[in-house]
Amino acid sequence: MKLFRRQPRTASRPARSRSARRPWLKGGICGIPGGLAGLILLGFAAVSHAADVPPPGAATNAPLPAVESTNGAVNVSTNDFNQLDDKYRLAIGDQLSFQILQDEDPPVHLVVTDAGNIQVPYIGLYPAVGKTCKELALALKTELEKEYYYHATVIVSVDSKPRSRGKIYIVGAVRAPGPQDIPSDEVLTVSKAVLRAGGFTDFADGKNVTVTRGSEADPGGKKTFTVNVSQIFEKGRTENDRTLQPGDLIFVPERMIRF
Repeated sequence: MKLFRRQPRTASRPARSRSARRPWLKGGICGIPGGLAGLILLGFAAVSHAADVPPPGAATNAPLPAVESTNGAVNVSTNDFNQLDDKYRLAIGDQLSFQILQDEDPPVHLVVTDAGNIQVPYIGLYPAVGKTCKELALALKTELEKEYYYHATVIVSVDSKPRSRGKIYIVGAVRAPGPQDIPSDEVLTVSKAVLRAGGFTDFADGKNVTVTRGSEADPGGKKTFTVNVSQIFEKGRTENDRTLQPGDLIFVPERMIRF
């Protein structure tokens, strides 16, 4: 049998001691030989690593990675639209807040002009008088989604109301004819306007009070209504009363036969 002999060490390859080749076994541990100490340390390391690994299916407290939204709707509450006011109807001079939640921009302040319009971003002039905030927001949402948005959450609210919503004018057989302010917090009707004017004169024809109203769609067109105010006063027929709008002209005629 042929034996292989270890080659003698040369000067370029100095001999290294066992401890130099394995420094972590130098001198052993507590008198335990180095090789055995190394095996013991490897065993402790394996046990420690196994303790740190949770069993399959075990719950962990580590946070889940963030997932980026791809639909463009960030922090948008679906209840915002349902909370809009659907009682108060907008009037001239109202100051509004307008916001599209998807833009994440602060609200824009708008004012209802004398013509009853507001200047809406992207859209331009849009009629607002007579609509509630909820109705206006729904209408603007529809317009925005036609061309500018896949989905728009529109928020409209009233910041402040003017003391007066405009004026009406009453002439004819009343004791104090002239203009009257329409309060922003009150519904002004024909019968109330007559009372504010001091009531009928002695020869007034309260059964044929007329209201002339300009048409918003056709500035040159006019509409005329006849209201039996005497019946409202004498029999309480308030369902026949008419709500007035800015610019309305009330005329109270006199009776043809005076007695």
